[in-house]
Amino acid sequence: MNLSRGPARLLQRGSKDSRGVQCFQAHSSIQNRSNHRQRHYRQAPNIIRCQSQKQVKAAAVEEKVDTGMSEVVKWGKEKRLQTQVVDVADDTISIRSLDWDRDRFDIEFGLQEGTTYNSFLIFGDKTCLVDASHEKFRDLYMKTLKDQLAEQGRTLDYVVVSHTEPDHSGLIPDIIDAFPDVKIAGSKVALMYLKGLTNRDFTQHPVKGGDKIDLGKGHELEFVMAPNLHWPDTMFSFDSSTGVLYTCDAFGLHYCDSEPFDTDLKAIEPHFRFYYDCLMKPNARSVLSALKRTKEMDYSTIAVGHGPLLRYNLSELVGRYQSWSEAVGKATASVAVLYSSDYGYSDRLSQTLARGITKAGAATEMVDVLSVDPQELVEIVGRSTGIALMAPPTDSDTAQNTLNTLMSSVNKKQKVLIAESYGGRDEPVDTLINNFVGVGVEPVFDPVRVKEVPDEKAYQGIEEAGTRLAQILTKKESIAKMKASMAPEVAKSLARVSGGLYVITAANKSARGAMLASWVAQASFEPLGLTVAVAKDRAIESLMQVGDTFVMNCLEEGNYSTNMKHFLKRFPPGADRLDGIAWSPAKNGSPVLESGIVAYMECRVISRMETADHWLTYAEVTDGAVVNGDKKTAIHRRKVANYY
Repeated sequence: MNLSRGPARLLQRGSKDSRGVQCFQAHSSIQNRSNHRQRHYRQAPNIIRCQSQKQVKAAAVEEKVDTGMSEVVKWGKEKRLQTQVVDVADDTISIRSLDWDRDRFDIEFGLQEGTTYNSFLIFGDKTCLVDASHEKFRDLYMKTLKDQLAEQGRTLDYVVVSHTEPDHSGLIPDIIDAFPDVKIAGSKVALMYLKGLTNRDFTQHPVKGGDKIDLGKGHELEFVMAPNLHWPDTMFSFDSSTGVLYTCDAFGLHYCDSEPFDTDLKAIEPHFRFYYDCLMKPNARSVLSALKRTKEMDYSTIAVGHGPLLRYNLSELVGRYQSWSEAVGKATASVAVLYSSDYGYSDRLSQTLARGITKAGAATEMVDVLSVDPQELVEIVGRSTGIALMAPPTDSDTAQNTLNTLMSSVNKKQKVLIAESYGGRDEPVDTLINNFVGVGVEPVFDPVRVKEVPDEKAYQGIEEAGTRLAQILTKKESIAKMKASMAPEVAKSLARVSGGLYVITAANKSARGAMLASWVAQASFEPLGLTVAVAKDRAIESLMQVGDTFVMNCLEEGNYSTNMKHFLKRFPPGADRLDGIAWSPAKNGSPVLESGIVAYMECRVISRMETADHWLTYAEVTDGAVVNGDKKTAIHRRKVANYY
């Protein structure tokens, strides 16, 4: 990436506009919309020179954008859906599908601000659509797409499929039906998947890294293979004439807003980081590879598949991907996570498993057993300290061949975890265990069994299994770091900073979590707020994201031993921390302990600050009560500060 030339090109591009924002209103005719077009090309902010967020916002205000919003329709009874059409660059628009109220994404992680599914139309001599949308937007999206094409007197010549995840390719069958002569461009793997997903014949245009499609009028798409970001068939597309890099999931975030660009860094930061941690961190090696392949591309806009497009804070946000991924790459422990793409819940569960592994400081490499090259698998296994295997389909010859290669490559020192995929045809986990035992490798704990469609509790359990595996792999290193973290006298003096004893509890539908805490302090008067330090590898950490709620139970002085003993236990992955403890739900749904506490507070997470090994969580206190006014909160005193 050469950002120094990007702003200049954008300014030049702004001076030769031939299109305005496409204002789509469902109740208006195409002619009426055309009469109301106005020129609103973005005069580019200088990405490098805007050193502060204030400057970035000022630059954004100067280039007011007209957002073309459709009517709002309801999906189900309550979920609001809407489409938006906005100019991106010369001859390039985005059709954004706004899913305002989506609160879960594939159930494994929650959303606080909804999400968007972004697709793009490029009007060269040929017309190209980059990605599509979720099938829930069928009527809205297809009308918007056809209206935009009709307005230009165009048909559709190409569709570029960045990857085949349903939220981006769910409407490809409809597009093929509407435009039967369209050519579908994608990686070889993507086209193979798409054939099965669409159950239709279509004209395939397979591409590989470095290939180009000339659309005319200077628009030439160059393709970059970016596998595992976050599907095995992912690729990027780059239009050098406009400086737009189309990355689908990479660099995205789940954040729904009518502002189509990243004008408010502060608002999107926590969502950008959470998205990276959930989807990209497990693929950090692939992130670095993709950044290397695009390093020389002179892009000035990243057209992402979810959330606002990146333009105003481009160098900052791309730099974060680089630094976060490099930090993961320094991990001394690495786990090869083997899954089966497009089979049952294997891919979704494997991503959650990988997130649990990376939470505890180990790196991961995602491996699709249905497409991996045998030699590549041997190399990955050879550099891994752990193996996590999602049960593959038992009737796949390719999967069986991959398993044979795996068994011939593992060594006795490696730690192994096995989990079911809930695909209906899973290789029995007991058979897989016997295969590993036969080559001298013993799984570190019982396999994770999935006997019904995974819910929040199931995803919580598999994340915890990944975290536990990583903790086993990094145990010696973690102890050594803890001992060496500070001089003995400093550790003794810092230990004189004492705190109370609390049990933090949180719940999200079927998932519950709890932990004993002492690093707690009041942090503000207005609003009433407090901070809690949560270790990155704590199970409850996933239930304490920005917007989540929890309860802080204050343990009673002289009457805390039962609760303390219970919550200090090491629970197996997926175990209910509240099992055997009497509790009742607070207004926010989190558990309030019924004995051994003097008070409780209901809290909502407002922000989080990252430290080397903890998240410092700032939360607003929304409610609370004293349940035993005659008693005091228990105090926790330590001898040294490099242990709890």
